[in-house]
Amino acid sequence: MNVLSLFDGMSCGQIALERAGLEVDNYFASEIDKYAISIAQKNYPNTKELGDVTSWGKWLLPQVDLVLAGSPCQGFSQAGRGLNFEDPRSKLFFEFVEILNYHKPKYFLLENVMMKKEYQDVISKYLGVEPVVINSALVSAQNRKRLYWTNLPITQPEDRGILLRDIMLENSNEYVKVSKRGRYKKFKEKASCLTGGAHSGGNHSDMDLFGMDKNRCYMVGETLGINGHELIRRVYADYGKSPTVTTITGGNQYSKIATDDYLWRRLSPIECERLQTVPDNYTEGVSNSQRYKMLGNGWTVDVIAHILKGIK
Repeated sequence: MNVLSLFDGMSCGQIALERAGLEVDNYFASEIDKYAISIAQKNYPNTKELGDVTSWGKWLLPQVDLVLAGSPCQGFSQAGRGLNFEDPRSKLFFEFVEILNYHKPKYFLLENVMMKKEYQDVISKYLGVEPVVINSALVSAQNRKRLYWTNLPITQPEDRGILLRDIMLENSNEYVKVSKRGRYKKFKEKASCLTGGAHSGGNHSDMDLFGMDKNRCYMVGETLGINGHELIRRVYADYGKSPTVTTITGGNQYSKIATDDYLWRRLSPIECERLQTVPDNYTEGVSNSQRYKMLGNGWTVDVIAHILKGIK
């Protein structure tokens, strides 16, 4: 099978194809980020890099059987400015459409963020299928709702019941903030609950902190000793789900989790790999900032593998 992956990133598609048990003859990847390319090449040295997707007319490819894509989402994201198809990055969706029309693969899969219905409808019109919403929380410890357009049969994955505590490292060196008594404020009976969308600027809702709904992110406190937007001061319990892994990098801008009453830290790169169901240390070889960025841009591998199992 010949696979063409557009906006390939760190090549989560290849991990998913392996987990789906599919044999690949050639894996062609279009990507421009040098750090993501280096990680793809480290793990899959036979990857055939094609460069910028806008140069696709110059590619000389054999018959393509499967096209994968997670086109840039900044113009569609609820956290963005709502530029939709006028955003130059989101316009790259139409490159995907032209490639589909030219190569006519047997199968295709497009992933993107939750967005306004009017934007969804434009994409659905071009692809001839309606999207399916799958939350990565079913297969990982992360709340991450995404839309999937595909001509493969698609079902919801079985809920594995994975929580943050299941993916946390016991002996992490990522501790960055030790708060003494009185250095934080603790919520009482109610806590702000985040979904993946809320972490990206969506709505908040309150619920019983000890309700133990495994599909929720439990915010247990807010640090008072960290400057910046309130989002980076949030602390989460290990018996809930992580908020969506984002591409935020630098400083204190990482999701905080609670490991005991007063010791708080950010998620390590390995823990973020586990949230995306990527093998431990897959992204090792670049700076932590680049690791967090590419993981935030990447796919939850086990969701993609679940979908690709529909290939006969």
